[in-house]
Amino acid sequence: MTEKPCRCLLSETGEKELLENIREYISGLDENVKADEETYRRRLSLCEKCEKLQNGVCLKCGCYVEMRAAVRNNRCPSENKYW
Repeated sequence: MTEKPCRCLLSETGEKELLENIREYISGLDENVKADEETYRRRLSLCEKCEKLQNGVCLKCGCYVEMRAAVRNNRCPSENKYW
């Protein structure tokens, strides 16, 4: 039986290797590109409430939300623009 998709961040899915790769990507971002920690956490909090989040992926654009939220100039792809 296949596990039911969750409306959760990648960090909550058990995909440890993928999450580690994403965290490496984020840590390698230039400070001029990276969102500050408060902004990053706020964005993830908003993503967690979104109906388009499934297993850490934004169903609106197909990105991993942890990656999208980490870049300062990125925006929410939803028509509602949550962040």
